[in-house]
Amino acid sequence: MSGKITKEEEEEMREIFAKVDLDHNGYISDYELGELLKEAGHAQPGYMVREILQKLDRNKDNKISFDEFLSIVKELKGSQVAKTFRKAINRKEGILAIGGTSELSSEGTQHSYSEEERYAFVNWINTALEKDPDCQHVLPMDPNTNTLFTTVGDGIVLCKMINLSVPDTIDERTINKKKLTPFTTQENLNLALNSASAIGCHVVNIGALDLKEGKPHLVLGLLWQIIKIGLFADIELSRNEALAALLRDGETLEDLMKLSPEELLLRWANFHLENAGWQKINNFSSDIKDSRAYFHLLNQIAPKGTEEDKPRIDINMGGFSEKDDLKRAEAMLQQADRLGCRQFVTPADVVSGNPKLNLAFVANLFNKYPALTKPENEDIDWGLLEDETREERTFRNWMNSLGVNPTVNHLYVDLQDAMVILQLYERIKVEVDWNNKVNKPPYPKLGTNMKKLENCNYAVELGKTAKFSLVGIGGQDLNDGNATLTLALVWQLMRRYTLNVLEELGDGEKVNDDIIVKWVNKTLAEAGKSTKISSFKDKEISSSLAVLELINAIQPGSVNFELVKTGSLSESDKLENAKYAVSMARKIGARVYALPEDLVEVKPKMVMTVFACLMGRGMKRA
Repeated sequence: MSGKITKEEEEEMREIFAKVDLDHNGYISDYELGELLKEAGHAQPGYMVREILQKLDRNKDNKISFDEFLSIVKELKGSQVAKTFRKAINRKEGILAIGGTSELSSEGTQHSYSEEERYAFVNWINTALEKDPDCQHVLPMDPNTNTLFTTVGDGIVLCKMINLSVPDTIDERTINKKKLTPFTTQENLNLALNSASAIGCHVVNIGALDLKEGKPHLVLGLLWQIIKIGLFADIELSRNEALAALLRDGETLEDLMKLSPEELLLRWANFHLENAGWQKINNFSSDIKDSRAYFHLLNQIAPKGTEEDKPRIDINMGGFSEKDDLKRAEAMLQQADRLGCRQFVTPADVVSGNPKLNLAFVANLFNKYPALTKPENEDIDWGLLEDETREERTFRNWMNSLGVNPTVNHLYVDLQDAMVILQLYERIKVEVDWNNKVNKPPYPKLGTNMKKLENCNYAVELGKTAKFSLVGIGGQDLNDGNATLTLALVWQLMRRYTLNVLEELGDGEKVNDDIIVKWVNKTLAEAGKSTKISSFKDKEISSSLAVLELINAIQPGSVNFELVKTGSLSESDKLENAKYAVSMARKIGARVYALPEDLVEVKPKMVMTVFACLMGRGMKRA
């Protein structure tokens, strides 16, 4: 449904258009449109942006004029969008325009970044790394200055923040900490970016140089992803069974497992608000601006003194009736401070309803004081709660690092309409007919599953044209969330993606397992190494020696062999070597998604990706 736009709103939109039209040529490109929609809280996957562009680009010149832009605004949400865009592009407080360049933008473009985010992230990092001896040279940072953007330039703080979000991602022994040179700084930034990618951050279009130069919008974008992954880690049923207390009448665990971390947080907040006799909220932006829901939430979750290790904390509700919004928000945050949770938001962030920072504030509250009791209900089938396997996590992180939309939180549930799978086909250069063959969300209330099933059937059909081995796999299996068969298709997508990278480097020559094994052995032999592999199932790989020697052959002198255990190895020795090997591979620039355990256990699929990524790195250096 389109809405009418008043003259006044049209003028506002003209201002916004001028801000998005970075080169002031009177047009917006698809990239600029995608960025604008993202800023406005209407992030769309690439195919949707292109679709909007095609639909409104009347003269087919792949860009949008102001008139066409107004049509988009009307189509998306009517006049409400004018306000949303207005807020996103030029918030009354805290948006700074800075000059910057990247591969996607022309010289001297303008990028906006949020002072509020800078302030919040600096305070979070200062607290999180306060006692880390390797960060004392840069901490604490002043949140009121741009120190953050120079601080991340040596890669150490980024590596530390990644390990805080997902412990043991980076082997500390591989971080260069002393007497840094431009080269060792570059290694740290490679390590940070490739490790961020491995935990599911979307780092396409961010390079080591961008971080070294401290480009604010890219630094803040990456930091938010890293922080969010850490905040959301335990907002997941299999890791926190007490979340089952949020089940509603008639729901099963399966229904709860389908919710994203954001949806679970909202339900958690409403669970406590209902117990407080307060009205529910629908978001962490406009509905929390008056701080009153927060007062009740803090009062509900504050320790009641019933647990030995948690003394009682009484929340002072006196500020609840304060007439001034900002003063009320400050009074609320003073109470949050008594719980040790005054993080991410200032009173102004609460009153303006900053969705990102308020989400982080609530996630931090949940992590410290969930105040939920696991229900002892005999009707609950706890057998459904299996923690995700390493393989599932690796696939999920790989997908998210490629920027699929929506984010994949639960592998099988989130692939049931095949939208993510179809986006992955695009990434491996298989053409997807978005206009005629794909049913796009939101789906109709009646026949939702049929629409999703048609997508799944199309995904299988595309796999056959891509010459995937899909014997016994049908669209219904994807739609049902059949684990074995879904994984079989996802693995082939990841494998093809990995091989495509190699083929591009090798001028289009086809690559298979045998070619990779031969390249590995030839490179090792030419470097005078004694190790070799017979296949990706070779049990010798479990020591990680072949991987480490290959890394050293690609970048001589990079591996410190004093840290490598040799001879008769225990399982823990092998794991230490594998951790070192995976981090070293990332440090020399290989985007490895596999985990150390995959090397120790010699999981052939993941082992293949490690050697393929190293081959890609070696070919780039050749």
